[in-house]
This record gives sequence, C-alpha cells and structure tokens, in this order.
Amino acid sequence: MHAEPLRVPDRDVQLLERLADARAALLEQVGHRIVGQHDVLEGILTAILSGGHALLLGVPGLAKTLMVSTIAESLALKFARIQFTPDLMPSDITGTEIIEEDLTTGKRAFRFVHGPVFANIVLGDEINRTPPKTQAALLQAMQEHEVTVAGTTYPLPGPFFVLATQNPIEQEGTYPLPEAQLDRFMLELAVPYPSREEEEMIVEETTGDEDHPVRAVLRADDLIAMQHLVRRIPAPQIVVGAAVSLARMTRPGDPSAPAPVREYVSWGAGPRASQFLVLGAKARAALDGRPMADLDDVRSVALSVLRHRVVVNFAAEAAGRSAEDVCRELIDTGPWMKLSS
Repeated sequence: MHAEPLRVPDRDVQLLERLADARAALLEQVGHRIVGQHDVLEGILTAILSGGHALLLGVPGLAKTLMVSTIAESLALKFARIQFTPDLMPSDITGTEIIEEDLTTGKRAFRFVHGPVFANIVLGDEINRTPPKTQAALLQAMQEHEVTVAGTTYPLPGPFFVLATQNPIEQEGTYPLPEAQLDRFMLELAVPYPSREEEEMIVEETTGDEDHPVRAVLRADDLIAMQHLVRRIPAPQIVVGAAVSLARMTRPGDPSAPAPVREYVSWGAGPRASQFLVLGAKARAALDGRPMADLDDVRSVALSVLRHRVVVNFAAEAAGRSAEDVCRELIDTGPWMKLSS
C-alpha cells in the first residue's frame, strides 16, 4: 500500500512564491552594499527563516557587521550590535534594574532598563573575546527567547536572532565558546576573502562619495509568517532518515560511524543537529520556492550544521585533520543517504 503524496495547501504555495520573490529582492537590496558573499548571505537567510542563530567566522575587514546590519535594514527589523570585550558584564547585554524616584510622591521603585539583547537581530561582535560568565548571558535568550533578571522573566521581541562573529586568528586573550553555547548556533558560516574582481568592485564602491540606500523588502510580521511556512513544508521520510543518519554517523560510538570518525572524533553532533539539518533543508527549499525538501537540501546545509558540533581528538590534530575535514569527507562519501532508505 503506497503512502499518499505529501501536499502543500494552496495558501502556502502562494506564500512560497512570495518568499522566492522576496529572497531575490532582498539579495538585490543587500547587493547595494555587499559585493559577493552569496553563500554566506544564503546561509544567514536560511538561519533566519528557520528561526535559528548563526556564527560567522572570518578575518577582520570582510564586512561581516555591515552584512548583518544591512539584512536587518532590508527586513525592517530592530538591530543591535554588542561589542564583546573582556570587561563586558552580563547586565550590559540583558539589562539591569535601577532605582527610580517619583518626583511627585518621593517614592522610590525599581525599574528594569532593557539591554541591547531586546532587539530582533542581535550582532554579537567577536563573541569569544568576553569571559564565559558574560557569554552565558545569551544562553537563555538564544534558547527560550526570554531573559530573567532579578527573578523576573522578560520576553524578547519576535522574531529574534543572534548573529555572532569570530575572528579565526588572534586567539590570544580569547575565551573559546563552550560546546553548549556552540550547539545553540544553527549554522557556522565561513566568510571567505573576496575574489580579485569582487575586491576591485569593493574598492571602487567604498572609496567614492555615493550613498547606497537599502529598501525594506519584508516586515517582522511577514517574516514570522514565513518562518511558520518553513515549519509546514513537508520533509519526506527519506529526508528525515538521511538527516538522522548523517548526524549519528558523526558519533564515534555509533555502529554506523565510519572509520575516520571512530579514529579522529571524540564527540559527535547531538540530536539538535538532526533537527537543524531538516529545518535547514526546509528553509532552502522554501527560498527556492519549492514545496518540499529533498536530499540535496540536506547536503547543502550539512557542513554548516555539523562542523562546529564535532570535536576531534589528538590523533586528528597529529594527522592535521580538522573537524571540517572529517565532516566534508563524511558528507561527500554519501553512505548516510543510503542508510536513510
């Protein structure tokens, strides 16, 4: 007996068409200020549509901050930038209570002053340059979309995303993110150097006197509706099975783990990776205007979902193998696609 084909309601088909148009318009608007970086922009949009957070890795000067602020502007979202430094305190992120006096009655009362985390898109610039105590101030915000201060819980505005940056060089005086916080980032996106042609365009456009305005393409309510749409997009059993198989194959103790994983990996990706593989695949399908996720969509997000969740051992370091090398080999060989069927 054959299962009934998965179908998408007509209203969702129309919303998919609108999303595909909005994606093209948004990339056009961002292109007024950002040259190239197509894959990174697609990754950020994938995370935003999935309701996830993204970690951007790149050397200074690659316009990571400008990229994030421009996307926020094109989505008409409230943007906040937090510069992480060694002396930053948790209250500098979440906010704090102050004593306020009523001038008419003379009574004093505590009033909560919202911190910069109360925004739609929060850019955590060089997030690894602040101590773990301050890094942890984002944990509740990233997972539960709320902040607790002095025993009172305050909801964050929706939609809410954390887009953090890290510099892969200059590791002196930094505090590596704990695995629990890394796992809360849906994607790790590598921001590469521009090509020669792109760099020439960057220099020409940024050394002149011309302004590059950006028009809002979507509003917050539209974006929330599209996030719900992504959740409603069907993921066939073969896609779910492939995502779970791929995540499980990164765990050295799992029977399906290949030899390189058993040899070089200490800890593999947890169940959150399986969830994000499917959500990312759905978001990629939605961005293309397709009503169903497929295996190619899983493959397209797999490296960004897995590489910051896989911890390699000393044998890997001795052999010059990074977590990204192990993940690439695992994704490219493709046994996870066969085990899903």
